[in-house]
Amino acid sequence: MKQLLLLATIALLYPLQAIATTLEPTKSDRAMVVSAHPLASEAGIEMLQAGGNAIDAAVATTLAISVVEPFSASIGGGGFLLVYLTETNEILALDFRERAPQLATREMYLDESGEVIGRSSLDGYLAVGVPGTIAGLAEIHQRYGELPWETVVEPAIAIAEDGFPLHQRFVDAIDRRWDILSQDPAAVEVFTRNGEFYQLGEIFTQPELAATLREIAADPDSFYTGEIADAIATDMAANGGLVTREDLENYRPIWRDPLCGDFRELRVCSMPPPSSGGVHLLQIVNLVGEFDLESWGWHHPDALHLLIESMRVAYADRAEYLGDPDFVEVPVEALTSMEYARERRQEIDRDRATPSSEVFPADPELLQRLGTESTETSHLNVVDRDRNAVSLTFTVNGGFGAAVVAGNTGILLNNEMDDFAIAPGVPNLYGLVGGEANAIAPGKTPLSSMSPTIVTDGDRLRIAIGSPGGSTIITTVVQVLLNLIVYEMDAGAAISAPRLHHQWQPDRLILERWGFDVLIVENLRDRGHEIVTWGGWGNANAIVVLPDGTLEGAADPRGEGEAIGF
Repeated sequence: MKQLLLLATIALLYPLQAIATTLEPTKSDRAMVVSAHPLASEAGIEMLQAGGNAIDAAVATTLAISVVEPFSASIGGGGFLLVYLTETNEILALDFRERAPQLATREMYLDESGEVIGRSSLDGYLAVGVPGTIAGLAEIHQRYGELPWETVVEPAIAIAEDGFPLHQRFVDAIDRRWDILSQDPAAVEVFTRNGEFYQLGEIFTQPELAATLREIAADPDSFYTGEIADAIATDMAANGGLVTREDLENYRPIWRDPLCGDFRELRVCSMPPPSSGGVHLLQIVNLVGEFDLESWGWHHPDALHLLIESMRVAYADRAEYLGDPDFVEVPVEALTSMEYARERRQEIDRDRATPSSEVFPADPELLQRLGTESTETSHLNVVDRDRNAVSLTFTVNGGFGAAVVAGNTGILLNNEMDDFAIAPGVPNLYGLVGGEANAIAPGKTPLSSMSPTIVTDGDRLRIAIGSPGGSTIITTVVQVLLNLIVYEMDAGAAISAPRLHHQWQPDRLILERWGFDVLIVENLRDRGHEIVTWGGWGNANAIVVLPDGTLEGAADPRGEGEAIGF
């Protein structure tokens, strides 16, 4: 029952609408922004129309999402991005993920008997990691932006100050987390009108957040060394949190080498550790890539079974080996090699599901032989007139993060500490388990599944893609990529298509309730897969560059986002 409840978390966090029809993609000859909310996409387009580039548009879109969907991602959280620079045909990766405070300890969520204190890593100030979103946005903009910083912050200020009509996802998100939000006076002040819920369609303003964003527009360092930092640190100290002024002052985003691999003549690049996204995305496509999936046809049960079993292998490795590479050795090269895929593929029974209890992480000797080297979330993609691109995923982790607002800043804070392994084998919010590689340590970055991804064909941009969805992020991106590359769907069809998910533990196959033929479901069940169905998950989006140079974009019909071109 406990495992089933953990799986249900995915459905509770993403109560999305059934997919009635395939989405028609948006097309544009010049530039495009696609994000989880129309107002955020419009903010990015405004920057492009003003002569800005993909970086300017991505920063404006990200900040706008922080205003219109703080339950998914806010400036009190963190994330990852990839940027593609046309002039140099170069892809760069920036890690602006939250980090453990210096006062954090590996036993901080355990009682005296060594048992986990219920929800201590999820609710309240003790769950908060050091935020990185503003540092990351300022860093990428300082290096590659073209418009003034104040200009790219302005749309978010205007939305926070003037307000916007509350949409259904916002109303539902407040309702789900109200028991915790209501315990924080600052959160009550922000997200209610004198203690009463806002109703669907009412104009929601955030004057304190607008003032904070105005201060950030004047000086982004204020978040880490100025008055905003003072407000966060003071509020944390008064409420039992661990993030200090020193933690904020010492925070720096980290440039990392993107993780890339070849698939069907294309180059697929995604985020390296401390995200597990790139490793396991490449691992899964390597496991399925040498099969003639095209001849089987889309959603053929043999292809689906192979994909499920590949997911099972990848998530078993995730639990054992993935963590912050600045603290532990992660065998990235071995896990993403074709040699490793061929070795593990031999373990897959083509006809029967292998119980997860019989699927183990990679043998360390095998990895050594091959060579080693030292969840609510939001995603957006931007492609500009020169075909520079940004693929960016950021988060506060669970819905409304830790459900606390820092003092008088209007900043909703993350509960990212739950993405650590708070104890060996203890599942996190998304049912994922981990061990020593992802144990808590001061200054360490918790493991993530965020998978911002960029695909190129030689010196030409082909795809920018990503998704929110906690543990389902990796499998969502894999399936959309297969739809685009193998099955040659347009962006709308690829994003709309029904999805499945397996993450090794708990040993359940999750299928979207709508879209899988009953005979296919029975075939998978006959192979030994224990199947659970949910209404839908994820909120993926993508931009595809077609052979004639036209841009084709789509936002997930499961959410409320929009692709806008000009």
